[in-house]
Amino acid sequence: MNRLQYETSPYLLQHAGNPVDWYAWKPEAFEKAKKEDKPILVSIGYSTCHWCHVMERESFESEEVARYMNEHFVNIKVDREERPDVDQIYMEACQAISGSGGWPLNCFLLPDGRPYFAGTYYPPKQLHNRPSWTQLMQYMSDAYTSRRKEVEEQAEQLMDALKRSERLFLKDDMLEAPAEQLFDEGTGSRIFQALQQQFDHLEGGFGGAPKFPGTMGLRYLMDFYLLEGAPGAKAHLEFSLRKMIWGGIYDQLGGGFARYATDRAWLVPHFEKMLYDNALLVGLLSDAYRAFGDPLYERAIRETLAWVKREMTSPEGAFYAALDADSEGEEGKFYVWSHQEVAEILGDQAPLFCEYYDISPAGNWEGTNILHVTQTVADFAAEKSMSVDEVRAQLADGRMKLFEARDKRVRPGLDDKVLLGWNAMMATAYAKAYAALQDPDFLAAAERSIEFLLSSMKADEAPALLHTYKDGQVQYDAFLDDYALLTEALLELYQQNYDTRLLSRAAEITDFLLEHFLDKEEKLFYFTRAEQQGLPMRRKEIYDSATPSGNSTMVHNLHRLGILLGRQEYSDLSVDMLRNVKSSVEKYPSSFARWARAMLLRSRPFFELAVVGQQAEDKAQNLNRHYFPNTVAMASLTAQDGWPLLEGKSTGGDTNIYVCQEYACKRPVSSVEEAVQLIQKNA
Repeated sequence: MNRLQYETSPYLLQHAGNPVDWYAWKPEAFEKAKKEDKPILVSIGYSTCHWCHVMERESFESEEVARYMNEHFVNIKVDREERPDVDQIYMEACQAISGSGGWPLNCFLLPDGRPYFAGTYYPPKQLHNRPSWTQLMQYMSDAYTSRRKEVEEQAEQLMDALKRSERLFLKDDMLEAPAEQLFDEGTGSRIFQALQQQFDHLEGGFGGAPKFPGTMGLRYLMDFYLLEGAPGAKAHLEFSLRKMIWGGIYDQLGGGFARYATDRAWLVPHFEKMLYDNALLVGLLSDAYRAFGDPLYERAIRETLAWVKREMTSPEGAFYAALDADSEGEEGKFYVWSHQEVAEILGDQAPLFCEYYDISPAGNWEGTNILHVTQTVADFAAEKSMSVDEVRAQLADGRMKLFEARDKRVRPGLDDKVLLGWNAMMATAYAKAYAALQDPDFLAAAERSIEFLLSSMKADEAPALLHTYKDGQVQYDAFLDDYALLTEALLELYQQNYDTRLLSRAAEITDFLLEHFLDKEEKLFYFTRAEQQGLPMRRKEIYDSATPSGNSTMVHNLHRLGILLGRQEYSDLSVDMLRNVKSSVEKYPSSFARWARAMLLRSRPFFELAVVGQQAEDKAQNLNRHYFPNTVAMASLTAQDGWPLLEGKSTGGDTNIYVCQEYACKRPVSSVEEAVQLIQKNA
């Protein structure tokens, strides 16, 4: 066993038995490299990464390969989910060198951490013009010892490229523009037209294979339709959600979405399930259900959260990170079926079930079958001259029998570490699901999760927090994304339970970010706090990728908190942040989808709702069943000083609902229906 045996990351522990003398990303590795004048080999991946497993089996478990690595390099293993700050820098270096990236990510560094080469997977033998792993290492070692000046120059050029790339999408053309020009009424339409160019009109979603859910882009479509009435946006949103829920990317038996589909039609998933994807999709489906009421969304929400509760929730109420794609060394084995298996389990029910879920003797993927749907139960029942209820009951019974049979299989590996930001995203999803379905278990899960994060992941210096938790051990300073997504979760949970302590904590975290993370000149946040050490550079993360960026999330948080707390400096900062990226957002909205939504909301009227009186919480929760993207709300038994939306709000013995804009309120109404009409009339 190497020294990774003392780490908590499931990914690092997977490599603890390698003959490679792995270090974690700790100071001792860099001290050794400097002392012995050796280059550093950093290999970055994550526990559910299929090709990471392949490269480990082929190379890192080889005694011969390990001997070469140990002799010529100081070897560091990094869990990209544990250290996104490390992954961020070297992934960009890889993309600068080759134009693409991925995991495993293998980087060669000078002892001070500057990269001089980076690539992804390398086979054990030369293949298709790609060198073998050993050939690459020999070349990199020789370059370091024999051509040091060339290596130093390459590292310096890469660092310069990384510094330039950070500013590539930051423009100064709107820094002095007045707000009415910055957020004109055409903003939303220009962004929609750019997104529209990437619509897959045949299969839904954006672009071709591999196809990711694109949750933030879909959310933009929903809000754009609700605010501006564009039917094309609603149609593509609903079409895309239906295709995903019907597809193989969705687990038809156990609930939950896979990370992406390898094909255009959503049939063949990359079978790993990530917490963050499911959090974003449950949040979107919950708001879509509030807006449109499609029962398909309710089913996907309930089934996915049942999977989260069953397989992804710790005894403390925290959420695990991911489920592997592989079981028994084979991708997808846990999830796929032969026709014969299904026939044996379901007996007389099998023909109907197999026809509906496209299960055949030949299979629909590599000789096996991935369950997916191509039509509604109603249409299928009509074709079979059966009642909808009868078909639905038979399919549900078949799913349960297959689920019980599947539960006896060897399960995919579980990455059971707890990540602050991803947990905050799932708390937000649970809060939104509660708003949509009023299931008290959902609210309880959100509250329990937030309590765990605030109490168990705190650092010595309040309100600072730590990034990762496992087996009672917390480590690594939290990153911008962690704080931003936690603030979002606090705000979303407040919208459901109206506990003002959540707003106070959100403000405390925001002030901490302003002090320790904000670039006060550029008006954007760094990914790491000023005090964090051990990286060759300090970066800002701008893009919205698989998860929303901390900066775009803070734009929304600052806007909402500015209204709720009466903190104009928060609102002003959110506007200044948008100035930096306005031009790039309008050109490339799929890469800046959460930024795009912030710009859309700024271009339309924004409403402040205050519900005051004895029935305040009941009426506020009934109001919550309606989805309005451009509102914040507070609820209280009485008027409250210190909270701008609640100050001076009389009840007159009744429960009043105030609909306001910039704290100017219309005459209060007493019913939810009247409040909804007021919002719709003035939107």
